[in-house]
Amino acid sequence: MLGGLGKLAAEGLAHRTEKATEEAVHVVEGVVKEVVEHAKEAGEKAISDALKRAQEKGDKVVKEVTETVTNTVTNAVTHAAEGLGKLGQ
Repeated sequence: MLGGLGKLAAEGLAHRTEKATEEAVHVVEGVVKEVVEHAKEAGEKAISDALKRAQEKGDKVVKEVTETVTNTVTNAVTHAAEGLGKLGQ
């Protein structure tokens, strides 16, 4: 009779252990899902920030190149006009 009770107790313990394990797995899955979501959001923000900085630097380079080309062309035209003016004298 006690053998039957021991078997029943072992089965009950196994069942409770299985349920507790399932619950623990479920909790861990939820935590992992949350961590992955936060990592994804952080990664998306980092990429967005990097792209924004790259765009700003690109805009700055374009502005600087435009100014340099404009100044160079202006100086060349001015120099040419001065040279032509001297030829006409």
